[in-house]
Amino acid sequence: MKNSVKKFGLVNSIEGYSYLLLVFVAMPMKYAFGYPMAVKIAGMIHGVLFMLFCLLLVKAWIDSKWAFSENIIFFVASLIPFGTFYTKSKIKAYE
Repeated sequence: MKNSVKKFGLVNSIEGYSYLLLVFVAMPMKYAFGYPMAVKIAGMIHGVLFMLFCLLLVKAWIDSKWAFSENIIFFVASLIPFGTFYTKSKIKAYE
């Protein structure tokens, strides 16, 4: 049980940082410097990490048996910038 929650927490953090990289590095490279490939690469990485995040969220939810409402909060927090920091603090209770 704890292993799936730890994996979820790790991917949660990496996915959050990939979003920041996409917004604050790749987007300026595309629009300020005319390098659209940066968004394609960072966007693909972020997309794959988000899908992995969703899969691990379900696995951790099943293994840890946390409330469905908690699962929804974790998912919604992943859609909000810096929401992953909220999720990370809540995950500590399940580790």
